[in-house]
Amino acid sequence: MPHTQRLLTLLLVLAAPVAVAAADLPKVMLFTTGGTIQSRASYRAKLHEYNDGPRVTPADILKDVPEASALAKIEVVEVSNIGSGGINTTLLLKLAKGLNAELAKPDVTGAVVTHGTGTLEETAYFLHLTVKSKKPVVVIGAMRPWSAISRDGPLNFYNAVRTAITPEAVGKGVLVLLNDTIHSARLVTKNNTYHVETFVAREIGPIGFADSDRVVFYRTPLTRHTADSEFDISSIDSLPQVDVVYGYQEASSAGVDALVADGAKGLVFADSSPEYRQAILRAQGTGVVIVQSDRKGSGRVLATDSVASRGVIASDNLNPQKARILLRLALTKTTQPRELQRIFNEY
Repeated sequence: MPHTQRLLTLLLVLAAPVAVAAADLPKVMLFTTGGTIQSRASYRAKLHEYNDGPRVTPADILKDVPEASALAKIEVVEVSNIGSGGINTTLLLKLAKGLNAELAKPDVTGAVVTHGTGTLEETAYFLHLTVKSKKPVVVIGAMRPWSAISRDGPLNFYNAVRTAITPEAVGKGVLVLLNDTIHSARLVTKNNTYHVETFVAREIGPIGFADSDRVVFYRTPLTRHTADSEFDISSIDSLPQVDVVYGYQEASSAGVDALVADGAKGLVFADSSPEYRQAILRAQGTGVVIVQSDRKGSGRVLATDSVASRGVIASDNLNPQKARILLRLALTKTTQPRELQRIFNEY
């Protein structure tokens, strides 16, 4: 055998296991929406006001974290590249429908979603209620821009891919992963404006961790979600307007009346005020649904006889912003207080 032919044969033999291994990798879909994890600053020590340079693209993320591509075949769907404050109903529905379409494919193992941290918990909970699959969906963000010293985005992305292909993550609903910690989308909230350990589930705690040796889980969410959810957005292109009203001393009812006039179909009250009582009755008189939540950050709002007698829905331990998400979806099915309370009890 000529020397050139022998060398070619040897190269083919050496390359064959790599090709087989690559073909056998699980497929993970990466849905990108933007946020700090896709932002750049003008210098590495700048950890605030960091929208200086071009936005980080999905290709930039994959190039910067080749370790993730060694674990899975990653395909990208770019939904948007904006801060989380700009996420709206159109983008939420686009994201959820896109996830449903991709996760329905037999060769897709799971999905990762990038998102700004400011409203991340709202999007994650929306997906928790509308994704119709038991396959893992891991929502990530970052507290430091992609350009920063000791940035957290790349490791969050790598750990999210690890989690999305972990068999134990199946059936646990939508997960939120930052700072090596895995939370249920139902329970998690952003707790700090600036620090990397910002995401917490105040009363319940995390459900797992992306440790360096393996991804571990210690609990499973018990409320209804994802494949067991009754909400179907496949033919929905809009959602009812629901707003949040914050309670404080001497709060005026003018804001309540204005939101009703603006077209609100539901109002979530974060605590209360004496001025709200008549405004709530006026709102209910026009068919507006009222949910009582709380501003304190933990604890349940109880579904007492007094609350029910006023036609008000108790939010359980959902914070106001998540209660808003659930009410928007619930109003696509019913406006009856008893049935709405059933939904809030189960989700």
